Amino acid sequence: MYQFSYAEIMEDGVADSKDRERQVLDRSIALLAAAKQQKGYSREAIEAIYYTRRVWIRFIEDLRAPDNQLNDELRANLISIAIWILNETEKIRKRDSSNFQGIIDITTIIRDGLK
Repeated sequence: MYQFSYAEIMEDGVADSKDRERQVLDRSIALLAAAKQQKGYSREAIEAIYYTRRVWIRFIEDLRAPDNQLNDELRANLISIAIWILNETEKIRKRDSSNFQGIIDITTIIRDGLK
């Protein structure tokens, strides 16, 4: 039988969580990139916006949770970024913007910071 220390299990849990977060952000980036390639407000844009909004809303919920272990400043910064992304997706949805690249750039930075 294998025995693992609590610290090893917790470290694996954090690594798994970061990997899942990277995968989710990769998917968002791919959808946004596909939407950017289309002309106008396409089916791809709708899918990208819907998915990206769900991701960042969930991140905000997690960041606001009392048991979140990130420091307060980092949590506040990430929430601010999330709000910016949500605002940008809303502008795209309303057809007031087509700033897919801005969202892709910020999401890529966040994803790369999870390593």
